[in-house]
Amino acid sequence: MASQEAFLKKWGISRISKSWISQPTFSRDLFRKAWEICLNSPCWISLQKLLVLSISDNTLTASIPAGLGNLTRLIKLNLWGNHLSGPIPHEVGNLVHMTNLVLAHNSLLGSIPLALRNLSVLSTLYLFNNHISGTIPAELGNLVELRDVDLSHNLLTGFIPSTLGNLARLRNLILSYNELSGPIPSTLANMTSLILLDLSNNQISGCIPPSFANRSLKELSVINNSVSGSVPNLTSLVSLKLAYNDLSGHLPPDVCRGGKLQHFTAAYNKFHGPIPESLRNCSSLVRVRLDRNDLTGDLFDHFGVYPNMRYIDLSYNRLSGLLSPEWGSCSNLTGLRISNNRLNGTIPSEIGQSTQLGALDLSSNHLVGELPKNLCNLISLIELNISSNQQSGELPNRKTTQAEETGCFRQQLQWGDSGRNRWMQTANISRYEQQLLQRKHSLRIRSAGQLALLQILNLSHNNLAGRIPPSLINMASLSALEVSHNELEGPVPDGQPFRRAPMEWFTRNRGLCDVVAGLPSCSSSPASEFPNVIFLSGIAVLGALLLFFLFVGFAARLTKRRKQIANATSQTGGGAFSIWYFDVGDAYDEIIKATENFDDEYCIGKGGCGSVYRATLSTGEVVAVKKLRQPDTEISWQHFQNEVQALTQVRHRNIVKLFGFCSTPRHKFLVCEYMGRGN
Repeated sequence: MASQEAFLKKWGISRISKSWISQPTFSRDLFRKAWEICLNSPCWISLQKLLVLSISDNTLTASIPAGLGNLTRLIKLNLWGNHLSGPIPHEVGNLVHMTNLVLAHNSLLGSIPLALRNLSVLSTLYLFNNHISGTIPAELGNLVELRDVDLSHNLLTGFIPSTLGNLARLRNLILSYNELSGPIPSTLANMTSLILLDLSNNQISGCIPPSFANRSLKELSVINNSVSGSVPNLTSLVSLKLAYNDLSGHLPPDVCRGGKLQHFTAAYNKFHGPIPESLRNCSSLVRVRLDRNDLTGDLFDHFGVYPNMRYIDLSYNRLSGLLSPEWGSCSNLTGLRISNNRLNGTIPSEIGQSTQLGALDLSSNHLVGELPKNLCNLISLIELNISSNQQSGELPNRKTTQAEETGCFRQQLQWGDSGRNRWMQTANISRYEQQLLQRKHSLRIRSAGQLALLQILNLSHNNLAGRIPPSLINMASLSALEVSHNELEGPVPDGQPFRRAPMEWFTRNRGLCDVVAGLPSCSSSPASEFPNVIFLSGIAVLGALLLFFLFVGFAARLTKRRKQIANATSQTGGGAFSIWYFDVGDAYDEIIKATENFDDEYCIGKGGCGSVYRATLSTGEVVAVKKLRQPDTEISWQHFQNEVQALTQVRHRNIVKLFGFCSTPRHKFLVCEYMGRGN
């Protein structure tokens, strides 16, 4: 042990840093051993000349030794990214020359020690991603040299101390993902240097102080709290995030007066009135979410051209007017959602110029006319929903060349919702691969076999006529085809997706038969396609008898199925997802929308195999989504299968429940139980 302590003395001249650990003479294993020696010995006394101690991103365990308090010359202490547990020792308060205290990404417990009030020159305090509890000490307001404070992802409770308003030099204050309550102190407006204030995911109530208006604040986030009242006229922001609160009144009219606003989210509130006029020429916008409010006005007049825009959601409001052709000039737009509004007119053909568009949802409006032909240019499209409108007219019906077939809609559609339009909106069966004609509200499926990677196709509740194209069996990835409530007839194509399909996906048609269990058999006679009334009457009598026996059998089967579902739900915790039973299309769409296509804003952790996102579903349920970042190879697919199998078979209190999983050419992810402070 003496030799090890002597080794530490050798390196205790001025600093120990992470870069030294990578040297052959100072291996990670040796340093971890030295750390363990110093936990219960006075060796830290021999390092009193130490100025910088940086041991980040190692696997140090146990607690922080109280002996560190003897390093009275220490200026910087960085223990980021280890496995340290236990409380922060109050002896840290002896380090009066400390400017940087970084203990983030550990498993520290207990409260923030009051002894930190002695660190009068402290400028950086990072304690995030631990299990620290208790309240925020009011004494932190006396550390007037503080520039950056991040206490997020802990278990802090109580009110935000009003004394923090004394920190005139503070630039960043991050208190998100705690259990803080009470109002936002108006004294925070006194922090004249404050650039970033993040209070998201707490239990904060009250209003946003009016004194915040016209301050130097650049980023403000109060997402997922109980903040109410109106929003002050904030004018110089780069990012304003207000979603999931009880805010009301008008949106701040000059929110983009400074011309630098990039992120503006106010979804799931009670805002009413018009879209702020300052947004029309706000070319800096990147992401906008104003959905689930009561906004009104003419959409055409309030939005312009946004060269940097990636995502915008205005759904579930009362916006009216026409769709502007200028949306087609948003060259970086990946998501456009304006569903459940009062839009009228036609879909402008210019939207086909947004070639990065991956999701287009214009459902539940009053749109009319034909679907623009140049939507085939949307090569990145994975979701198209124009259901519940008043679309009509014809789509082109002509023979295509091979070059044309390879040029349009070859990108795989993951989910197409045709809903209840007068004609079918899943245009992603390729540009001409699914030719649909409307003749007196009657449609005919022409071709769909070229979309080799299509997984889910819902054509229900339309007026489709004719037969199901046999070419559909060539779509190797097709797992679900629902064509109920149409006018289809003839045999169902004989392929694997159809043999396993439930009969409910094919009911309420003119005369589908064969392949699907429960459908009648098709006769080999050509005349059977046009049965006469007498023949139908005979079938009706036999059918009534058959129906009786089917009903008895179906009732028994349904009872058994319900028991299976109930058992599965109890095993997985139920809720919006169950690994045994849920609507795949709805589930996939829920996850993509809840994470805004896996935006970093919702990322709560990263590891060697992927990232974990926090997703709040439309039901209010919160789940954790682990998105794997692996190449789409046979090995990665096997790894994904193994992880799913392990999570479904292993039951342990320290292993989260698996609610479901998804594997597509674009995404592989697991939907798991969300544990607020777990990993």
